[in-house]
Amino acid sequence: MKKEHRVILTVLLLAIASIAFLILKRPLRFDHLTDDTASDTTVSDVTNTLHYDGREAKLLSAFFGLDNALPNALNQFIHREMGGKDGMPVVFSHELDVDTLQAGDFKVTTASGKLGRMVCVTLAPADDLGEWRTVLLAGEFGNPDDQPVKVEIVGDLLSKNGEVNFCGLSVPVIPLEDGPSMVMAKVIPEVEWEIGKEPTGLPLGGGSGCPPETKQVVRVTWEGGVTKPGGAEIDDVERQLYQVVVSNEDGSTSAVTPFAIADKRDGDNNHRLCLDVEGVPQSVSFPAGHVADPRGDLNPETFVEVIPLEK
Repeated sequence: MKKEHRVILTVLLLAIASIAFLILKRPLRFDHLTDDTASDTTVSDVTNTLHYDGREAKLLSAFFGLDNALPNALNQFIHREMGGKDGMPVVFSHELDVDTLQAGDFKVTTASGKLGRMVCVTLAPADDLGEWRTVLLAGEFGNPDDQPVKVEIVGDLLSKNGEVNFCGLSVPVIPLEDGPSMVMAKVIPEVEWEIGKEPTGLPLGGGSGCPPETKQVVRVTWEGGVTKPGGAEIDDVERQLYQVVVSNEDGSTSAVTPFAIADKRDGDNNHRLCLDVEGVPQSVSFPAGHVADPRGDLNPETFVEVIPLEK
């Protein structure tokens, strides 16, 4: 993250925290979604890794997004030691049970074999309805010369419905210099469309909802948070670059553009693609070089198949 971007984000976070304190008479915090317990204390006899929807429980990605560059203002929002640490979002195939989420569930190993030091793990900022699948790891995980290469789940960490256990799973780490890709796309139920919802304006949680004309919604999840290059929120320029292929009743397929994008202005790694067409979404694509992670690395060309609506 460039110095000027860190300064702007820090000032914004502190201003919002001050306003929240004046209005609510208490600090605005997300620590109910955060844990710094050094060892796993969850007791569970769940060993299943096959979810009821037929999908295997997996770690979809681990993204070495920031090296010693998490904003210091996060100390006020999430954890007192988070600022200035490494940031690594880890995306899971299914939503998580926050009561089983602990820092001690995760093990990070560098290329030289060193173990990372975990400060905390949190679901913020991806804490809107249906988003509890991205865990932000904060700590000391390596550096550009000895980067983290593997994340393992070494404790009992359960899905939101308690059906599957992620313990024993692992995933390679995407290097620091790489830009973010889409890692998941999923048709979501109407309760998660949040029709007409206005964004809270908070950079952590509280994204916008889809318009009333929406007929269906595909949520896309990126490996890490994305903005325009330079840090501004995406707008119609990026909306028109998303392409969703849908299959029609007559067996044909069409490439459509979302007529709106929701879940903006909340600093997370999700976008809701609001569609005003019928048909079954099959895939989502996005061209290279149009969005960036917090460090400023541009995205490669990216494509992902769509998971259908759960029955």
